[in-house]
Amino acid sequence: MKFIKPYLFTVSLLGLTLSACNNDLEEKIYSEVTEESYAYTDAYKAMSIVYANMRSLISHTSYYMAQESTADGIVMPANASGWDDGGIYKRMHLHTWNSENPQMNNMWNHFYAGVINSNRIIDQVRIGKITLPTGLTKEALVAEVRATRAFFYWMLCDNFGDVPLVADRSDELKGKTARKDIYQFIVKELIEAIPALSEDRNQLLYGRFNKWAAKTLLANVYLNAEVYSGEAKWQECLTQCNDVIASGKYQLETSLRAPFVTNNQNSPEIVFAIPFDENQAGGFNVEMFSWHASLKTKFGMLDTPWGAGSAKGVPQFIDTYDPADGRLAATWMIGPQFAADGVTPLKGSYDQAGKNIVLTKEIPDGLYTGEAEGYRMNKFEVKQGALASLSTDFPFFRYSQVLMMQAECLLRTGKGTDAAAVVTQVRTRAFTATPAKATVAAADLEKNSSYQYGYVENYKVIDPGNNTAVKYGRMLDELGWEFAWEGFRRRDMIRFGIYSTKSWLSHKPNGTYRAVFPLPQIAINSNAKLVQNPAYQ
Repeated sequence: MKFIKPYLFTVSLLGLTLSACNNDLEEKIYSEVTEESYAYTDAYKAMSIVYANMRSLISHTSYYMAQESTADGIVMPANASGWDDGGIYKRMHLHTWNSENPQMNNMWNHFYAGVINSNRIIDQVRIGKITLPTGLTKEALVAEVRATRAFFYWMLCDNFGDVPLVADRSDELKGKTARKDIYQFIVKELIEAIPALSEDRNQLLYGRFNKWAAKTLLANVYLNAEVYSGEAKWQECLTQCNDVIASGKYQLETSLRAPFVTNNQNSPEIVFAIPFDENQAGGFNVEMFSWHASLKTKFGMLDTPWGAGSAKGVPQFIDTYDPADGRLAATWMIGPQFAADGVTPLKGSYDQAGKNIVLTKEIPDGLYTGEAEGYRMNKFEVKQGALASLSTDFPFFRYSQVLMMQAECLLRTGKGTDAAAVVTQVRTRAFTATPAKATVAAADLEKNSSYQYGYVENYKVIDPGNNTAVKYGRMLDELGWEFAWEGFRRRDMIRFGIYSTKSWLSHKPNGTYRAVFPLPQIAINSNAKLVQNPAYQ
C-alpha cells in the first residue's frame, strides 16, 4: 500500500451543534470552534489544503485537459456512447469556447482557492496561529507557501492573462492587474522565497516546494516570459535549470514508464508531484475519460471506464513519431485489445457491437468518432484491480523537463550544439533498440516541425491552412513526444507561435486572442470591477 504523506490530508474544523430531543426547537450550542479561537498544532496539516487543492487541477473539465484538448496532440470527440455534453469538449478543440464553458469556471475557482488559502496560511503563520515543529522556521514555512501562491498565480497568468492580484486577506473585491505585473509579482515572490526553502529531497518534502521545485517553477515562468511580458528571459531560465541540474538531486529514469507507475513517489526523476491515492487522495482518473469500457477486463478494474471513452490522439500528431521511438507505445494504447489473459479479445458495445476492439490511429475528424477509433492514453499505469482514481502521482515537473528547458534556452541563445547534446541525452532511453537514432544535431532542432498541419474532413487533410515553417519546429516536436499527456502542449504551442495560426483535425485558427481564456461569466457577474478579456466581451 502506498505511504500517504501527512500533508495529503486537510484539517476539518467543525462547530458542533446539538439539540435536545424535545419540543424545544431552539438550537443549543455546546461547542464552537472558529478560526480566531483555533490554534493549529501541526504546520504541515495546516498548509495541506493548499497542496490538496492542486489535485482538482488534474481533471478533464479543469486545467489538465484544457491544456491538452485545446492543442494539437489530444482531442475529445463525441461517439455513440456520449461525450458531447452540450459541446463543452468540442468547443475546446475548435477554439470556440466561451465564458460559460465549465472549464473556465473550474480553473478560475481552483486557482483562486489556492491563492486564498495561501494568503490565509501566511497570515496565520505571521500572527502565531500555527505551531511550528522542531526544525521548521517561520521564515521557511512562509517561503514555501509563497511558492505555492506563486504557482497558482502562474496558472492564472498563463491561462487568463490579466487577473486580480490578491496578496493579502483583504475582503475587498479587486479589478484586474496587467499580465506583465502578475508575471513580475510571481518572479519577485519566487526570488525572495527560494533562499529560505529546503534543499533536501526526501519523503517529508515530496509533493511540496523545496528549493529545486521552486527553481523549476521559476524556470517555467522565465521560459514563457516573452508571452507574459513581451521580454524574453532565456538566460534567466537557463540559470535556474543549471542550478537544479547542478544540485545532483535528480536524474533520468532508465525506463520510460518508471515516472508514471503506481506508487511512483520514489522516482528520482520527479521534481514536483501532485500526490494521488485511490483511497485517501483521489481524483486522478485519466483512464476513465480516455479508455473504452471493455478495458476494465484487461486490467481487472473495480470501476468501469466511461462509455467508449473520449480523450485520444490526433492522428497528425501520432504521425510525427519515429516508429522506432519507444515513447510511441509507452504513451499510446494501440491496436487489438485483450482481456487480462492476453488471449480473449475485448468486444465493442456500440458501432462495433460484438466485434473485436482494435484501436486504430485514424479518426474522421475531431467531432465524432467510432468507439474504437483513436489511440488512447497508455502513459500512466493502471494497476490490476484499479479503482477509478489512480494511485499514480502526477509528475507536474520532471527532471527531463528541466533538461528540455535547458536545451531550448541553449538553442534560442545560439548554442545549438550544446542543446542537441541535451536533447540526445533525453532521447537515449527512447531508442534502446536503435541507439543511433537517439542522436540529434543542432541543425535538426532548427528544422521545421514534422507535423503535417491542416484541416481534416473524413480522415483526410482537405485544407493545409497556414504552412509557414515553424522556427525551431523540431524542438517543438521533441517536446511533444516527451511530454504528451502531461499538460504542456498548449503553453508550448503558444510560445512557439502556432497555437492561433495552424489548423489541425477539425480546428482552424479562430483569433490570436484565444491564447488566453475568457474570465468565467459567473466571476464577472459577482464582481463589478472585473472586465472580460478583450474580444470575448
